[in-house]
Amino acid sequence: MKNVLVIGGGIAGMTVANALAEKKDIKVTVVTDSPYYFAGPSRPLILTNEQRYSRTIRGYEESGKRGIKVVFGHVTKVSPENREVIMSETTTSNFSKTKISYDYLVVAPGVTFDGSAINGYEKFWYNNTTVYDPGRVHVLKERIWNLNSGKVIVYAPKAPYRCAPAPTETALLLYTILKFKGVQDKVEIVHIDANDKTQPPVIADVVSKIYEKAGIKLVTNQEITEIGDNYVVTKSGEKYNFDVLAMLEPNRAPKFVEEAGLGKTWMDIRGPQDLRHPKYDDIFSAGDIANLPFPKNQEIAFETANFAANKILETESLPKNPVQYAFIGWAYMGNIEGKLETISVRFGLDFSTQPPKPSKDTEPKKEYTVQKDNWEQAYLDRLFGYKYQN
Repeated sequence: MKNVLVIGGGIAGMTVANALAEKKDIKVTVVTDSPYYFAGPSRPLILTNEQRYSRTIRGYEESGKRGIKVVFGHVTKVSPENREVIMSETTTSNFSKTKISYDYLVVAPGVTFDGSAINGYEKFWYNNTTVYDPGRVHVLKERIWNLNSGKVIVYAPKAPYRCAPAPTETALLLYTILKFKGVQDKVEIVHIDANDKTQPPVIADVVSKIYEKAGIKLVTNQEITEIGDNYVVTKSGEKYNFDVLAMLEPNRAPKFVEEAGLGKTWMDIRGPQDLRHPKYDDIFSAGDIANLPFPKNQEIAFETANFAANKILETESLPKNPVQYAFIGWAYMGNIEGKLETISVRFGLDFSTQPPKPSKDTEPKKEYTVQKDNWEQAYLDRLFGYKYQN
């Protein structure tokens, strides 16, 4: 029986696990650092009380019924030569080290947010919040609902980073809250972006128009290089004071990837449809960590995972699953009228053609917000084995 070890219990990791677990003669083990999964796409709506934590969290127990073994711990080392992964109970522990061997390894832990290159980050990290994890989105929510005057800074680093629209979604949802409270004229929102336009580029023109209506200032082609107690400084030397900071740090792969010689910023692969490492036939990458020429989002995570699983199935002479790089996405545009009823734009990217074919509906609609929620819930049901019960 072949042992497949999957690092990461998110969309990519669980897609691989589910695709392989139903096959005979394949044993699947997933290593993840949390006993639950917290979905990402609808996370920003927690700010406006349009989403609840309970709807976005799933446990792994039903996966066990499907024959998937889930182990909770932190991967500290990958040894390709010995075909083993070393994990511990905590990220810093030197005790309770466990070695897990594999025949195939799929590395899908998601990204690490790394602010270490920003001067002052180590000291003033606590001033920063984002919508990217349960704790920080809650802190951001508390800070914006208690803000009645001042300045808000939203920041997007150089692409690629996880969930391209999230910084613009953050800015527009924060504006919606301020408008709902009636203090939008007393608070300035500045979106600083390290890219030449907001991401994804296909809807940058739509975002620009809504920003103009809302009075949100957009500063492009500027990286934040310093953070202080109540200010940030950009690469050009501009200083921006803030009362609330929502700064997405640069993304990268976890350090164990570089230490194992599997890549640096991202994990190296042979190509978009062959997710094997260039040096090792038995090591695959999937999800946000893969060095792909695509955005980092849930749909691409799902599709890379299927390509990775298919290569394993092909090697084992088993039937493959249909998959292609094409998706429909939705981006929250908040509600500049100040209603806590978010509207969204819909866009598409078809990477199965060259050049990639974009599509979009430039008119934000409430139904698109509903579609995004239904899409997310369908993924959670499929991968974790149960629906949310009201």
